[in-house]
Amino acid sequence: MPSKKTDAPKQSEAAGTQTPDRANTNAKLQSLEADRSDATGHALRTNQGVRIADNQNTLKAGDRGPSLLEDFIMREKITHFDHERIPERIVHARGTGAHGFFQSYGNHAELTKAGFLQDPEKITPVFVRFSTVQGPRGSGDTVRDVRGFAVKFYTDEGNFDLVGNNMPVFFIQDAIKFPDFVHAVKPEPHNEIPTGGSAHDTFWDFVSLVPESAHMVMWAMSDRAIPRSLRMMEGFGVHTFRLINAEGVASFVKFHWKPKQGVHSLLWDEAQKLAGKDTDFQRRDLCEAIETGDYPEWELGVQIVPEADEHTFDFDLLDPTKLIPEELVPVTPLGKMVLNRNPDNFFAEVEQVAFCPGHIVPGIDFTNDPLLQGRLFSYTDTQLSRLGGPNFHQIPINRPVAPNHNNQRDALHQHVVHKGRASYEPNSIDGGWPKETPPAAQDGGFESYQERVDAYKIRQRSESFGDHFSQARLFFQSMSPTEQQHIIKAYSFELGKVEREAIRAREVNEILANIDLKLAAAVAANLGLPAPKAGTVQVKGSKLAESPALSQMNHPGVVGIKGRKIAVLLANGVDAASVDRLVKALEAHSARPMLLGPTSAPVKAADGKQLPVDASMEGMPSIMFDGIVVPAGKASTDALAASGLAKHFVLEGYKHLKALVLTKELATGLGLKEDKGLLLGDDQKTVDAFVKAVEGHRVWEREAAAEAVPA
Repeated sequence: MPSKKTDAPKQSEAAGTQTPDRANTNAKLQSLEADRSDATGHALRTNQGVRIADNQNTLKAGDRGPSLLEDFIMREKITHFDHERIPERIVHARGTGAHGFFQSYGNHAELTKAGFLQDPEKITPVFVRFSTVQGPRGSGDTVRDVRGFAVKFYTDEGNFDLVGNNMPVFFIQDAIKFPDFVHAVKPEPHNEIPTGGSAHDTFWDFVSLVPESAHMVMWAMSDRAIPRSLRMMEGFGVHTFRLINAEGVASFVKFHWKPKQGVHSLLWDEAQKLAGKDTDFQRRDLCEAIETGDYPEWELGVQIVPEADEHTFDFDLLDPTKLIPEELVPVTPLGKMVLNRNPDNFFAEVEQVAFCPGHIVPGIDFTNDPLLQGRLFSYTDTQLSRLGGPNFHQIPINRPVAPNHNNQRDALHQHVVHKGRASYEPNSIDGGWPKETPPAAQDGGFESYQERVDAYKIRQRSESFGDHFSQARLFFQSMSPTEQQHIIKAYSFELGKVEREAIRAREVNEILANIDLKLAAAVAANLGLPAPKAGTVQVKGSKLAESPALSQMNHPGVVGIKGRKIAVLLANGVDAASVDRLVKALEAHSARPMLLGPTSAPVKAADGKQLPVDASMEGMPSIMFDGIVVPAGKASTDALAASGLAKHFVLEGYKHLKALVLTKELATGLGLKEDKGLLLGDDQKTVDAFVKAVEGHRVWEREAAAEAVPA
């Protein structure tokens, strides 16, 4: 018989009142709720409770002037943002790096007094870190994202950090908006999804409300956001900088890195599969290339604009959402960078390296680009949390090759035992040392460029920053038809992941329609939305109808297939002579042929010879290779034709537009027809045609036919 305690409900509960226990529980829940914040209906304020009137613009000296240190709103916002992830980087957390050197092509003294650009015999050590932006350290290499491209030059005059991306523009114009942009593109805060990608509501909500992002989003939806290799992507300084010569004459410059191996990308299907099958694909690719002596190489160049020509363009040089078309200002080569050594310890070097746009040397200086101005503060501020205090410059990977004597002592993680009794300047106790170096002296000290500033303190964007669509339109219209289709598919895929139809419609009608109506209509059709009939703003005309330099198709790189990975598919009964002939022919071109079998066990050739394989077809799928070769041998071909794994391997390579050498029997059995990159046989003529097809990176003419092939 149940006890009285459970036999009936308590009278107070039955009557709708609370017992003391229930009241205590609810009180605790209300106490927890008091710590939760809902901003709905509330004014935007600082952490000290001050209402914010302008959250779009940093306080500047004039609308095109430098940002001011007294801007407590910008500093509070960015300081909080800088310290949100400890010890992981907030952005660019997923990265890899390598050591190398830079060598100038000649003496560029007419352009700059920077010593590393004046002596072609001087070898300047460098360390480069490549990264993705959105994802954490454990995310995939091949997600659709911007890639960081940061170079630390260890010059005789101090460290110079050129901290850029693989795209020449950015999403925002003013640094005060950087925390907003990153919060929007990061995984959504309620569920920490998605990892490493931008296909979600908060990102598209932000960019559809911020038209200045339109140009950069176009780049992010292009093939530039899924590079084939870190060795095959351009790098850009993004901002406009100044170079200054010994006479004090300054020029505006944009920095460019041009890869020797050309600019190439993955296909979207490849990128998605690689993110699951080989999360470290690009990290591994860079490491293996260096280990095998296929050293990546880039050319450093600058677009030079004399100060007198600052206002001659139909855009503002200080606007980081704009580029200078190379047809208007060609890139002048300055020197080359070669990466020839992998890190010895990933954490000590790649994770602890600290970059900052403010690390410059005499002969290089800043402009009033409001995004750059904020970065000068933000990067150093971030390192204070990540690397445990202000002495991060003493970590070996950050240590300059030039001496760095000053009176900055003590603090966390101090590794130097400073001698002398004077930790101030000027002093007489230690003979006045260390002393200032006048800028006019031999090896003179750093001197900031003297730019006149006479303006009101103001939170305002210059009217010259108001055009948000003309360069986005120029970019889209400069793409090949293939690249344009990839952009349409990228927008359709990303916006298809957005749950709120209002956001999708806003992006199509208020952003894409102002860029290109055909683009907007194609994306709208894929989303089931009506096609917009007109844009919402009058778009400024451009001096150029298109810029061929913007298309990857026009950057094939050096001729040859050095370092390209070629899969050689084998099964029992393969013709050993055919294998040997094909491998030697590929190695003669410095390619990297790899023998793949049904399993990792050796394959028995038709003559009874055992052929060791490098991996199984399952362990190294086709997406990891640049081309596929199938040697002769009837028994081997029959076995491959009967293997679902092998058939998928070949069909997937075909679908991804890769060069193929097949036997006639296998091609016929798979229903594949010869084309520019699908070749039959194993003789020298076939190999030569195969090499030519691999040089082209993809067999683009096949794309329409490949879409109908299952894989």
